[in-house]
Amino acid sequence: MKLVRILAAAGALAAVSTLTAAAADISGAGATFPYPIYAKWADAYKKASNVGLNYQSIGSGGGIKQIEANTVTFGASDMPLKAEELTKKGLVQFPTVMGGVVPVVNIDGIKSGDLVIDGPTLAKIYLGEIKKWDDAAIKKLNPNAKLPSQAIAVVHRSDGSGTTFIFTNYLIKVSKDWNDKVGNNTSVEWPVGIGAKGNEGVANNIGQAKGSIGYVETAYAKQNNLTTIKMVNKGGKTVAATPEAIQAAAANADWAGTPGFYVLLTDQPGDASWPIAGATFILFHKQVQDANAAHEALKFFDWAYANGSKMAQDLDYVPMPAPVVAAIKKLWASDIKDTSGKPIYAMSN
Repeated sequence: MKLVRILAAAGALAAVSTLTAAAADISGAGATFPYPIYAKWADAYKKASNVGLNYQSIGSGGGIKQIEANTVTFGASDMPLKAEELTKKGLVQFPTVMGGVVPVVNIDGIKSGDLVIDGPTLAKIYLGEIKKWDDAAIKKLNPNAKLPSQAIAVVHRSDGSGTTFIFTNYLIKVSKDWNDKVGNNTSVEWPVGIGAKGNEGVANNIGQAKGSIGYVETAYAKQNNLTTIKMVNKGGKTVAATPEAIQAAAANADWAGTPGFYVLLTDQPGDASWPIAGATFILFHKQVQDANAAHEALKFFDWAYANGSKMAQDLDYVPMPAPVVAAIKKLWASDIKDTSGKPIYAMSN
């Protein structure tokens, strides 16, 4: 699979970097959602700068824990921390790219885009209330589809996951039962289904299990040739998880005016909006212990904002708009400092 090759290349990149330029290498850990684009950026940046990125794709929960423990230069999470949490933990956060979470299925005879589902029906599947593919609620949304009388095999994340945070944040908005019984977090008590680790694990499970449904970031669906389904959005329109639909979901986001860039993009209005969209975030200590490492990491993200948009778009991510990038750089200059109080970002200008 293409994704496997990308991940393998990233692992090789990290290994080579460790041998050749360990002192300059950048360390990060966290969300699997952005791993395909971080791996692609890392490969290009290594060629441009001879500085490597060692990024551990361990899930958003792990990324938050590692940055709190100060074992990496940056953490990565698809669940943004609220402003009060950032203050308490001495952290800052900023978004890198936006993407979509898309339901994927493995049903004989069904191709990408053949099936349509709405939020309440998706919630009932994950609550275990809809158990077969030929259930009346699914048939009503897909009158012309040949749906088998087959049990639905529900797949979800087993690890602390920002993808799960985005997915369940959508479900609490479209289903009162989901909100009351399960809720929204990086990890929840799933009513039904089997767990898999990472977007990679869910993608692998869906690829192997007939009758299954899961949720992954759009790049994983694309790279693994998974069967995606369309969704009915808040405006009542049927949409696919395209970059344009993700961009439409973000159209009204007030990034610069929101403390900590705490913006959630699920269930947004607009006829063209993909309903399960979100950004992915980087977490830094406000006062960094290793100024050189922080300096190199900020240079990497600065380079990615300037040079990585096409690479992001090729993997169906949506780059951050220029005004948001400008606001992020202001945050770097004002809030990320060394132990003497000197701004880290000023060192790279």
